[in-house]
Amino acid sequence: MGGVTRIAILGGGPGGYEAALVAAQLGAEVVIVERDGVGGACVLADCVPSKTLIATSESIAALEGIEALGVRSRAGGAATEHVEVDAPTVYSRVKTLAAAQSADITHRMLGEGVQIRQGTARFVGPGRIEVVSTGGSEELAADVILIATGASPRVLPGAEPDGERILNWQQVYDLPALPEHLVVVGSGVTGAEFASAYLALGSQVTLVSSRDRVMPSEDADAALLIEEVFTRRGMQIMKQARAAAVRRSGGGVEVELRDGRTVRGSHCLVTVGSVPNTADLALDRVGVATDDAGYVKVDRVSRTNVQGVYAAGDCTGLLLLASVAAMQGRTAMWHALGDAVLPLRLATVSANVFTDPEIATVGLPAVEAAADRSGFREVKLPLATNARAKMQGIQDGFVKLFCRPGTGIVLGGVVVAPRASELILPVSLAVQQGLTVDQLAHTFTIYPSISGSITEAARRLHLSVQD
Repeated sequence: MGGVTRIAILGGGPGGYEAALVAAQLGAEVVIVERDGVGGACVLADCVPSKTLIATSESIAALEGIEALGVRSRAGGAATEHVEVDAPTVYSRVKTLAAAQSADITHRMLGEGVQIRQGTARFVGPGRIEVVSTGGSEELAADVILIATGASPRVLPGAEPDGERILNWQQVYDLPALPEHLVVVGSGVTGAEFASAYLALGSQVTLVSSRDRVMPSEDADAALLIEEVFTRRGMQIMKQARAAAVRRSGGGVEVELRDGRTVRGSHCLVTVGSVPNTADLALDRVGVATDDAGYVKVDRVSRTNVQGVYAAGDCTGLLLLASVAAMQGRTAMWHALGDAVLPLRLATVSANVFTDPEIATVGLPAVEAAADRSGFREVKLPLATNARAKMQGIQDGFVKLFCRPGTGIVLGGVVVAPRASELILPVSLAVQQGLTVDQLAHTFTIYPSISGSITEAARRLHLSVQD
């Protein structure tokens, strides 16, 4: 490409703004179009708000069991009995923090010379988009266009959200108080996270799962442990229960199941997946291919089937993670602008479920490995044997490592623990760099530490590999 490359980015979430920063640093002229605000739904209504809410719930959950550590309430009784959650303050903090994060990203992008247009965009032809805002519309020409429009909560027919009693996960922050009894429909990652958070905050929670266990796409041992924790803390889990409809009933809601049963609560949170925000982009005008669900098809460097058009993030349906969206966006710009680029390797992606305890995974998922158990070696260590875990009163959790037999190359791992999202990093590094269990086992860790269980698992895998 001769001269300055013009980049147009549709969507200001992690895929969009990370791409914009890379492109600007590489000397391109960048325009980003975002409807709701820089950071997109991830920052303003999804990931950042939900994890902020979860951080509040964690502070309450940390009080449970502290009597066993010798800490007593002066008023007598359990510490959590004397804690009250101020819902308006909690929700206000959530929204304030999200807005501040968006402002920080905006400041960074403007400092890098990125132009920001508030509005929506659609294709009008090859290399051309129309930007529509409250002030009118304009056409922009671009050498490279990145589609990063994200996804939105899927609406369950018969359970349309009203923002008051029937909610999607972006609407809970406008409630005037905590739900007295929250019925969560959908037991995937999002449903499990909100169920865990509201249980800790003090709501009665019923989790409606259409499968025989919660989080069926996660490691089976991890999901079963979380189920046990949920049940022990008072959550009702309804398995093999698929919702048919949700309706207002008196001062609450009634969830009708397909088998004829009903569940009553004060509020219902519907978490049944996402749909890509691609329907209004006029992709057919330039021939961008999508699958039957509307997700944009891309290769490992984020290219679509149309030259000069890339896509990143949840609109591609690859892995609905902010970290993956950001990497897809960066990869697209590195490739488009001729910089060094490594194709995306899903086997190196780490992910985390922010329940209590957290579930962090990387590399080879156990659900895939179970099909051919001769292709890997596995060690699982319960945290109950870890000295630091004993000191902190941690009873639930484990570390699991997978490696290739013969070579001992680390294929992946699972950590279930408080702050598992931080503990997974050494395993992610081992998977990314192709390290062996011996190399991991010979790495110093602090004693006592939870991370010590990772190197201990590696030492035990060393012996397994030699068998």
